[in-house]
Amino acid sequence: MQGRHGKAMAVNGSVPGPLVRLKEGQHVRLHIRNGLNTSSSIHWHGLLVPFQYDGVPGVSFPGIPAGGSFVAEFPVRQSGTYWWHSHSGLQEQSGHYGPIVIDPAGADPVQADRDYVLMLSEFTPMDAHRIMARLKQGEGYFNYQQTTATDDYPLSGKKRRMWAKMRMSATDISDVTGSTYTYLVNGRGPKEGMEYAFRPGERIRLRVINGSAMTFFNLRIPGLPLTVVAADGQNVRPVQVDELQIGVAETYDLIVEPSTRAAYTIVAEAMDRSGMAVATLASSPGLRAPVPALRDPPLLTMADMGMAMGHKDMKMGAMSDSMAMPGTPMSMQDHRPKANAAKPGMSMANGSMSGMDMRDTSRLPKNVKTGPGLDMVSMHPADRMGDPGIGLEHVGHSTLNYRKLVALEPNRDVRTPTRYKEIHLTGNMDRYMWSFDGRKFSAVSDDPIRFAYKERVRVRLVNDTMMAHPIHLHGHFFELVNGADVAHQPRKHTVIVQPGGSARFDLTADAPGDWAFHCHLLYHMHAGMFQIVSVASPGEEA
Repeated sequence: MQGRHGKAMAVNGSVPGPLVRLKEGQHVRLHIRNGLNTSSSIHWHGLLVPFQYDGVPGVSFPGIPAGGSFVAEFPVRQSGTYWWHSHSGLQEQSGHYGPIVIDPAGADPVQADRDYVLMLSEFTPMDAHRIMARLKQGEGYFNYQQTTATDDYPLSGKKRRMWAKMRMSATDISDVTGSTYTYLVNGRGPKEGMEYAFRPGERIRLRVINGSAMTFFNLRIPGLPLTVVAADGQNVRPVQVDELQIGVAETYDLIVEPSTRAAYTIVAEAMDRSGMAVATLASSPGLRAPVPALRDPPLLTMADMGMAMGHKDMKMGAMSDSMAMPGTPMSMQDHRPKANAAKPGMSMANGSMSGMDMRDTSRLPKNVKTGPGLDMVSMHPADRMGDPGIGLEHVGHSTLNYRKLVALEPNRDVRTPTRYKEIHLTGNMDRYMWSFDGRKFSAVSDDPIRFAYKERVRVRLVNDTMMAHPIHLHGHFFELVNGADVAHQPRKHTVIVQPGGSARFDLTADAPGDWAFHCHLLYHMHAGMFQIVSVASPGEEA
């Protein structure tokens, strides 16, 4: 791959594996044969299937043994853009993934002249287990953009001393970077010329899938606006932007309408700006447009440490909890002492850290386990649904954020949630320990998160780390509490929780069985940021 050589894990002889194209209302039978010398699996990411076919070894089935086979059989209950991937060990990093497109049973509300899949991923010559070992050695092992005494980063001496005192880096955006990754579009590197044909005036649908192991991408097409028409396979009211961030495991459907006989470069820049995936929209074969240079690396701010409220570094999308949840019943509100409550000697002016303790575990609920696996506590985990994502705050053009998403069709369940559940995303970046509520999966594998059948729950995810986490729930869609009318809150299966911030969703637990719930950054999940959600059967107590 562009001069880099390494082993890959192919499905039907290719990376990515084959497109699985289905139709809503079908009953499908998918035969899987494992030709590897180790156990494997396939998870149908975003599909509503009976839990025994969800494809998670140790949760929903035993896995497919070496040389063995498995048949997944289920009704297709939805339409949209999804994907499949291994849920065994670190196989996904090696190429075990592919796209899914499900055509609607009736008329598609999104009309297009051409329909393309654009699957983003990474290639690395380094074995995935070796990457994990390097991360355990030091979380910044792959960060070649560290600050130095002579760099050009716009950081004052005071802020540099502040970061040094906290033993953190303002450039610590991604765990694994372009120093070891080559970024791909449909398995092709930036120099290999992935090309999509068009005629001027056509409506082109791009089904963008982030099938990477660890990389958030900021996607744009210079000279063309992007109209977002679906998120995670679910139709949304069209919203036009110039650039959007797509987290690991998310999908977005975009409409673009090039009007001239030209070429346009599709740029998917890694969030830390250490590299990019590139493709071309071409009106004639071989036509190319200029590829823009990588932009300057972004820097983390006080908001990414959970210190947004009232600070000049407050991100544009940060919102206090009370602002984010108008009309929330008192029984569901968070009554813990507010993290931004003033303490003697505390000052946030000009980035001062005086009197502030980012490891003050007294701010945490009692159910969060403290210890070596937790090295940060967000002081003010503001709702950051309005953030466009790291690196997109000041780009000078329109960007997408979750508050701009509005479901096209009304939600089926608009009941007021009767229970409030708070889950903390926790970790120790130096030791590369990741968990929920301070407990990695090996410590809670027999203690799942339990929901009653069809229970309506409001879940709040609090990020007590300085990294963005794409949190994915199997077997369900949830509705983001993003300020939209409850009937049109957007449905998703994966939500990015920004550093030091929080996010909420409403969930109807209507799929009985045991379901994986985890961070979709592969090495975070492997390190322990994984749990089981257990939904009771009808008539059974949770």
